Amino acid sequence: RKEFVDLYVNYVFNESIRKPFEDFMKGFLRGCPARRWKMFLPVELQIILQGHTRCDWNLLQKNVKYSQYERLDQTIRNFWTVFHKLPEEKKKMFIAFLTGSNRIPGYVLEHFTFTIADPKVENPDESCPSASTCSRILFLPR
Repeated sequence: RKEFVDLYVNYVFNESIRKPFEDFMKGFLRGCPARRWKMFLPVELQIILQGHTRCDWNLLQKNVKYSQYERLDQTIRNFWTVFHKLPEEKKKMFIAFLTGSNRIPGYVLEHFTFTIADPKVENPDESCPSASTCSRILFLPR
C-alpha cells in the first residue's frame, strides 16, 4: 500500500504536470533568463513576483500624498477613520481598486505611495470615488 501511495503521489504531483510545467518554464525563461534570478533569495523572488501579502496600513497612510487636499481636511480625516475600521479583506479590496492588484508591488513596502486628489466636480454629493490605477491616484470628492 505504501508503494502504491508513493507512486500515486509522485504521479499526481510530478509526472502528470511535467509537460505543462516544462512548457511554462521554457516560455518563462525565454522572457526572464535564469541567470538574472539567481541574485535573489527565494523569499525575495516570491515578493518580486507576487507582491507583498501584508501591509502596514499606518505606514501607507503616512506615505500618502495629497492634491488639492491637506492632511487635516475633514474629508481626508473621515476617509482614514472609515478606512482603518475596515476588515483586512476590504482594505485589500481598496488596494485592488486603487492599483489593479490586491497586493502591494514587490519593491520596498516603505516606498509605496499613492495620491488622494480632489476631482473638483460641480456637485461632490453626486460623484463616487474613482481611481487611476496606472498613476495610483484616488479621486475622492469632497
